[in-house]
Amino acid sequence: MQDSPKAIIIGAGIAGLASAIRLSVQGFEVTVFEKNNYPGGKLSNLELNGYHFDAGPSLFTQPLNIEELFVLAEESIAEYFQYRQLPVLCNYFYEDGITLTAYADKEALAKELCDKLGETADSVRDYLTVSKKIYLNIGQIFLNFSLHKMRTLFSAPIFRALATIRWSYLFRSMHRVNTGYFKNPKTIQLFNRYATFNGSSPYKAPGMLTLIPHLEYNEGSFYPKGGMISITNALYQLAVKKGVRFHFNTPVQRIIHNEKKVEGVVVNGENLYANIVVSNMDVFFTYQQLLGNQHAARKILKQERSSSALIFYWGIKKEFPQLGLHNIFFAADYKAEFDHLFRLKKMYNDPTVYINITGKCEPGLQAPEGRENWFVMVNAPANTGQDWNNYRSKYRAAIIARLNRLLQTDIEPLIEVEEVLDPVLIEAGTASYMGSLYGTSSNSRMAAFLRHPNFTDDIRGLYFVGGSVHPGGGIPLCLKSAKIMSEMVMVDKHTKH
Repeated sequence: MQDSPKAIIIGAGIAGLASAIRLSVQGFEVTVFEKNNYPGGKLSNLELNGYHFDAGPSLFTQPLNIEELFVLAEESIAEYFQYRQLPVLCNYFYEDGITLTAYADKEALAKELCDKLGETADSVRDYLTVSKKIYLNIGQIFLNFSLHKMRTLFSAPIFRALATIRWSYLFRSMHRVNTGYFKNPKTIQLFNRYATFNGSSPYKAPGMLTLIPHLEYNEGSFYPKGGMISITNALYQLAVKKGVRFHFNTPVQRIIHNEKKVEGVVVNGENLYANIVVSNMDVFFTYQQLLGNQHAARKILKQERSSSALIFYWGIKKEFPQLGLHNIFFAADYKAEFDHLFRLKKMYNDPTVYINITGKCEPGLQAPEGRENWFVMVNAPANTGQDWNNYRSKYRAAIIARLNRLLQTDIEPLIEVEEVLDPVLIEAGTASYMGSLYGTSSNSRMAAFLRHPNFTDDIRGLYFVGGSVHPGGGIPLCLKSAKIMSEMVMVDKHTKH
């Protein structure tokens, strides 16, 4: 009887977990090495005096990506994971006092934008219809197939995409496309916001990114029972059920390869051999630290890094009925904010503030009675050596000043507990180079093609998954990277080299 082929996965982030499940289903004996003492990478959590916080990603879309893993593993998802669709996607607060409710129902959303911002219902419907069309006909190719394999030309619906592509969306910025649909700057700002979903600027990123609103408005946004950490917990438990072995507090020191073929990894000074190796580590650090290939690492640096974040986890000893699960307090000058993020790489003194409050969906479970757990985030530049201790205090003061104005409440005395995460800590905790949340930005027309592929021609049997490689960052794309990788492995297993 032939032994099962062996796969080693470096990193137990969300893409690493999904990769482990997929490769296990394919018949691999899978081992995962993780430098932290927990799975999930950025998708982790923390608890402070009875307040529970999702530490990283807070938006849940496209649950089918997770359901697919349970179908593959022939396990009932209900035993591991439950979620529900949200009727309201986000509450928006503007500096002049106008507030908007972004309803999941498109007609209710259109009415809200008509009544409060003077948009026409047709412009809202048309925008979301085109967003859907771009996603289904073009986005699907970018997100579900490798852009670096010739066989994609034959397996992906390339010709349908070419027939439906709006070439102006490649050459105009997301902001210019949005300006063509809407007349009120507040509406434009609302839809410009979606560039931040992959750490980019709406003033530089191509109009093709207008496919992102489709995910929320046409497919829906969801809340996982127990918070976002339940995604990590469910996939980790599923992987264990499928026989995957995890080693925590165990960083990989080096990837072993010989004659353009991967052979395994070095852990604690010991050579561990495998048929394939999958890196869920930032691709820059994979080349620099694990492969010792400084030339390839420098080549990756030629691409602009995505934005990072500064996050305050606040336990608030009061309830705010005007707030929901997702809340945005917009900067008055959005363009200046992105100019600081990407050109100046400095703090903007009046940033847009995002607040996530999971206690709104599970009262009494996520925070003590009568209190709220605030995940407070501002976009921050990638770390290039800025004085983050100074930035922390300045960002904190700017956030409190904005919230005081727009909520008409003195926020600081309400902060009962506090923890802070900045780009330096993000890099240290998750090996995300420069603290960039999404690897490279999408601030150019060619960004999607320049992302590192999920394989390398230089070392057969070495694959890459996660937010720093194709198709990009964020939970849905990280899960898709695992799928793309596993399909490559399946083909490569039956291909003679």
